[in-house]
Amino acid sequence: MKKKVIVVMPAYNAAETLERTYRDIPPGVVDDIILVDDRSRDNTAEISRSLGIFTIEHPENRGYGGNQKTCYTEALKRGADIVIMIHPDYQYDSRLVPYLLGFLELGICDIILGSRIRTRQETIRCGMPLYKYIFNRILTTIENIVLGQNVSDFHTGYRAYTRAVLETIPFMRNSDGFVFDTEFLVQAVYFGFRIGCVPVPVRYFSEASSIDFKNSVVYGLKTLGTLGKYLLHKSGLKHSPLFERSQP
Repeated sequence: MKKKVIVVMPAYNAAETLERTYRDIPPGVVDDIILVDDRSRDNTAEISRSLGIFTIEHPENRGYGGNQKTCYTEALKRGADIVIMIHPDYQYDSRLVPYLLGFLELGICDIILGSRIRTRQETIRCGMPLYKYIFNRILTTIENIVLGQNVSDFHTGYRAYTRAVLETIPFMRNSDGFVFDTEFLVQAVYFGFRIGCVPVPVRYFSEASSIDFKNSVVYGLKTLGTLGKYLLHKSGLKHSPLFERSQP
């Protein structure tokens, strides 16, 4: 039986890039698209509705993680078997949706990440700031060691999940900030889900969302803190609700 595929777009001030992102999704590949507008200051929601996208508007800004919570809750409510997150800022290549899907539909992986890191030269040439590249390599190396994985980019925002992943991981307990993504993958490892990566080209330009140096440092420290919670919980030294199985 064909699986229902839903794309979710956590949006904030994406009016200039949303339509390009949407138009690049290959026709006939996904069954539904959900955009959650996190109290944008532009007309993101208006453009979204004009494109025929199911649109939810937050009455107040809830943050990147808070936005994803609404995205995933609504996707599950609408019967998704597979959920793909695409940022509507045109940074990631929406044309690759069928390739992310294949690994999940065949049961090879439970989670697919779109990796921005194929070679250092290519990543820098695409526009990733050098400090972001260095932070990414350091954090990803530490995460792989701690979690026993071989993931090439733990910090990508291009992700695909099976329904079982979203029904198991207690993502509503996660942060409303950027570290939500890290918490989610650490939880996925804890619950034994299989994570795979596919290379994706990315675009860095002024309209594409990106956190600055200061917030990158804060994000890095919170990532290390999440790994600490994982180790303490797994060893039985300190319980964390992040690793309590969710109830569908």
